[in-house]
Amino acid sequence: MSALAPPWRCFTGMPARPGMALLALISLVNRAAAHEHHNDEIPEGEAVSVDPIDTTLWIHIAIQIAAFGLIFPTGMVLGIVRSRWHVPFQSLGVILSVLGFFLGHAHGGRQFAWNIHAACAPSLMIMLILQVVFGVYLRLHLERGIHARLRKYTVTAHGIIGKIMPVVSWVQMLFGGITALGFCRGDHLGQCLAHFIMGSAFIGYGIVLTMILLCGQIWLKRSGRSQEFFDSLLIAAWGCVNTFTEHRWGGAWVKNDLQHTSMGIVWWCAGLLGIWMSRKRDGRPKRNLIPGIVILLTGWAMSAHPQGLELSTHVHTVFGYTLMAAGAARIIEISFVLRDRNSISSKHSEEMNSFQMLTPFLLYASGFLFMGATEEQMALLAAHEVTHVSYILLLYSVAFLLFLFVNMLLYLYATYTWPIDTKAIKIDVEDVNGGLKGGLNGHVKDRDRRVRDAEEFELEGLMSEGEEDEGSRGSSPIEPGRKETQRI
Repeated sequence: MSALAPPWRCFTGMPARPGMALLALISLVNRAAAHEHHNDEIPEGEAVSVDPIDTTLWIHIAIQIAAFGLIFPTGMVLGIVRSRWHVPFQSLGVILSVLGFFLGHAHGGRQFAWNIHAACAPSLMIMLILQVVFGVYLRLHLERGIHARLRKYTVTAHGIIGKIMPVVSWVQMLFGGITALGFCRGDHLGQCLAHFIMGSAFIGYGIVLTMILLCGQIWLKRSGRSQEFFDSLLIAAWGCVNTFTEHRWGGAWVKNDLQHTSMGIVWWCAGLLGIWMSRKRDGRPKRNLIPGIVILLTGWAMSAHPQGLELSTHVHTVFGYTLMAAGAARIIEISFVLRDRNSISSKHSEEMNSFQMLTPFLLYASGFLFMGATEEQMALLAAHEVTHVSYILLLYSVAFLLFLFVNMLLYLYATYTWPIDTKAIKIDVEDVNGGLKGGLNGHVKDRDRRVRDAEEFELEGLMSEGEEDEGSRGSSPIEPGRKETQRI
């Protein structure tokens, strides 16, 4: 093949030279990313033009959300449980993502200046191509010679990239939304980063709590640590970061620097206390309330955060109240629902109380509320006269959908990993149905008592009249004031 041959000619020799096919795919991605972006209609000092988003770009957005937000996470779970549906799901996701990638470079309408979404897209696609190459190699089942060692590293790399992909995809989708509106530039960059990083952290914390609640109790027991140990460790680490990044040390204290910095200080102080209180004297894990208290305090501080717009004040207030409710729910859960235990049942760790789902969901909602409360978003909503009530309800709706999707993925994982014993369920159902028979107007008699009544009736039928007479003659006279019962 000539050195000047176009990249698509590499596919003709794919069986003999698969490496060149990979280079061709990467070359196509780089060429698409390097194509000329027209930005002649972008006003001076702005990041986007005033043109509306055209149909092609809307299709790009819908396809990429479906591929990276729904199909790939589902395929990841199917791969973890080694389901035969893993390859079909991931193949469909690859086809859609490649189509969406090229549509994103073929749109008209709104024009964009240089942006981080376009800059990161090739890296994400290269990760996807590597996943495809690793997956194809593993499907060939080459296990002899050097492939025995190479396969081991390929499995590890394939698993790591597959688990990182949802996080990278989440970040890239956030970049896409920011780019579409032309936000987070200039003086707005700092507070925009704070809102999106902190909001994503709350959502990620809620997802981790959901995972541990539904599928991680066994792992938690094996670790020999309580849930609060890991929570406090993360809180302390995050507090250290906030303490030294929320203010430019050496400069003047401006706006809310002091409040943000003091919040970081209370986090690492409380985190250290939570770590210390997470173990008993004999080394066994112990629950504590410190993470719940930190969440509650953070919500209280955010609810009183001074804002420039009335709409922003309302949204931040509801965000703070939601976070306070999450902290209070966590405290109630540990103190009164679980009573300092890891689960409500010591025999069946997968059992849970419905109240335990409240804290994770409120963290999801808190994350979306905080990400949706940047200065530019609030100004845009205020200009279009959108009320805080309708906006907050929409954000809660998104939180409900994400909570549903996470629960569906965890249900899928649990179904494959811990299949339910249908025989045991059948026996339980038969016992329940047996107890329900013979009830009147919803009143159910005790099954054991009905069995004893039947046995007593059979014994009475076997007793002779002579035995009954002897028993009556040998009995004591009826006491005054006591009614005589007649057997029928």
